Amino acid sequence: MSGHERKPLVPRLRFPEFKDEWRLLPMSAGYTFRGNNSLSRDKLNYTNGSYRNIHYGDIHTKFAQHFHADAEPVPYINEGESHSTIRPENYCMAGDMVFADASEDMADIGKAIEIIDAGDVPLVSGLHTILARPNKGSMALGFGAYLFSSEGLRKQIQREAQGAKVLGLSPTRLGNVKLYYPSRLDEQKKIADCLSSLDDLIAAETYKLDTFKTLKKGLMQQLFPCEGETVPRLRFPEFRNLGEWKEKSISDFGEIITGSTPSTAHPEFYGGGIPFVSPADISDLRWVSDTKTTLSALGFEKTRPIKANSVLFVCIGSTIGKVTQNVRDCATNQQINSVIPNSEHSGGFVYYILSLNAERIAKLAGIQAVPIINKTQFSAVRLLVPEFSEQDRIANCLSSLDDFIAAQSQKIDVLMIHKKGLMEQLFPVMSEVG
Repeated sequence: MSGHERKPLVPRLRFPEFKDEWRLLPMSAGYTFRGNNSLSRDKLNYTNGSYRNIHYGDIHTKFAQHFHADAEPVPYINEGESHSTIRPENYCMAGDMVFADASEDMADIGKAIEIIDAGDVPLVSGLHTILARPNKGSMALGFGAYLFSSEGLRKQIQREAQGAKVLGLSPTRLGNVKLYYPSRLDEQKKIADCLSSLDDLIAAETYKLDTFKTLKKGLMQQLFPCEGETVPRLRFPEFRNLGEWKEKSISDFGEIITGSTPSTAHPEFYGGGIPFVSPADISDLRWVSDTKTTLSALGFEKTRPIKANSVLFVCIGSTIGKVTQNVRDCATNQQINSVIPNSEHSGGFVYYILSLNAERIAKLAGIQAVPIINKTQFSAVRLLVPEFSEQDRIANCLSSLDDFIAAQSQKIDVLMIHKKGLMEQLFPVMSEVG
């Protein structure tokens, strides 16, 4: 093939029974744009009305998903409150795509959901959405959600956005986007079925993860005393005769260190192998190991070192109350107070008791532009604590559950990576097509 010849428009990975080249057409040739409802979210309710409404916020949270109206908590519209005429031909139908048409974030531009089941109550697309209906015979049900979430097509849609602070799409500009899709509906359906089965697996594993998290939350409420009580409702047999837990300050748990940041004017302080933890590195899992920023040995000398297995608590900013433990020796920035447990306290127990009380501790910051709990306030917080042996028993019990949660979370991450890679193979790469 010479350098001037066009490569065929086909994906890298394809089911063997399909040989035809894919179509490449502007979206306006395959879809017809319909009218939408002009009501804002504050004019809607979730209890009664004559219509159901898909708001642009619903699309952002359900991007690339198949939408079943009867299973989704979309709000209702009272017929008398409507500011626009909602015609029956503009009700959402199975196969319709609903796009979010505006955002300040380019990554959100053109996010879409596909209607699989519109439900029994009329369903309409709302303010800041674009409703596109596939022309008869052009798209198999279930294929659109994957087509419009493919990376190449997402980039095309984003290039059509206009605006300074708020980026926006119009049906006209969206209609200019070139779609690449199989001409045969059975190939579309096979791609959709393949990816849908993977989505079902991810959903099942996510449900299992949520079940583990719910179990952990309920167990923690039983293993620690409730407000106004001095012993837990659920206690290991060997500790039932030990009496009440004792009240202590967080400062009694061990040394408390507020982090600091080495000067960024010295690049030699950064880029080594020593973790430098910021709130952005802390997830809802127990441990933090990998960090976005690392320090050199020289930079580490300019900080306040935190021993491995210490407990890190975010005390400043929008993520105040996040808690984690560090796997390795590390340093933190000034938004984090670290508790280095002494010999009388289990590091695992300190992590769990601070996690359980994180919301209450966070409230000490009050209401201000930048919420902050200073070291003195944090150190003075008083909590009920048992003897070390019971602390360790509680920590080991919850730790085993956290191990399940971490493993399950990793399993889902692997499936998501697999899905991303599979989609990159199942849809053509436009840059490779002449």
